[in-house]
Amino acid sequence: MADDNAVTLYNSNPAITDAAKKNPFSIKVAMAQMLRGGAIVEVTTLDQARIAESAGACCVVVSDPRKPGISRMPDPSLIKEIKRAVTIPVMAKSRVGHFVEAQILESIGVDYIDESEALAFADEDHFINKHNFGVAFVCGCRDLGEALIRVREGAALIRTQGDLSRSGDIVQTVRSVRKVMGEIRVLNNMDDDEVFAFSKRIRAPYDIVAQTKQMGRLPVVHFAAGGISTPADAALMMQLGCDGVFLESEVFDCLDPYKKVRAIVQAVRNYNDPLELAQASSGLEEAMAGLNVDEQFGAAGGSSY
Repeated sequence: MADDNAVTLYNSNPAITDAAKKNPFSIKVAMAQMLRGGAIVEVTTLDQARIAESAGACCVVVSDPRKPGISRMPDPSLIKEIKRAVTIPVMAKSRVGHFVEAQILESIGVDYIDESEALAFADEDHFINKHNFGVAFVCGCRDLGEALIRVREGAALIRTQGDLSRSGDIVQTVRSVRKVMGEIRVLNNMDDDEVFAFSKRIRAPYDIVAQTKQMGRLPVVHFAAGGISTPADAALMMQLGCDGVFLESEVFDCLDPYKKVRAIVQAVRNYNDPLELAQASSGLEEAMAGLNVDEQFGAAGGSSY
């Protein structure tokens, strides 16, 4: 959990709103810590949100239910309806850089905002200055440098991002998680005077890099997302060092979505127990079909991001 360093990060930002002053960065990080060890489930309808809550999800993230190609924040009326119906935290997605969407989502009382690269980019050069908001933000990354830049911007939860095509293939997610964890291990073994060069190489702020070295992990909660569709997938991410997982709305595309979500939740909670994992994996229909990345794109070693 962030400590005085997090407060220093927050106080160093000159442009923060009254709402943000009442909810400083350290509190946002603590709010994100409440989700640790759980599964966050993407939902597009009220019924899905109810199923996710009853199956043990720690949070639901509301997504635009419309067809691919129209990517923006979800309808505020849907978010309000879900907030009234469930007791677990509610997250909603905004486009990258679209601070007005974030303002709208904060005004209707969402618990977390996911500045999601899975939606269309509203601003290709600037992410939202998350210190301007009182609500906790979630951001994606593919390596340590990107993660720490998002933390500098005010992200209280980092989501290591994998495949955005929703194919059910976790190879890119595993690759990204291993890259982040591997870079942290390299950092941990460095002398203090080597950290300056390392932070420059990964293009991340030195003070956050030094904090990561001191903590031996990311300074905020770290989840995995992308292609996680079975209990074994979820347990794999946990054993690789993540604090939790995101499940996409495709998890509901089966005969018994409650059973499937419940099984994955149990796998996250018991990720080091093969017998529990075997029980959670039993009796489920086949995982969502999807080709391996190298088969989809015809390139050895998979595609680039």
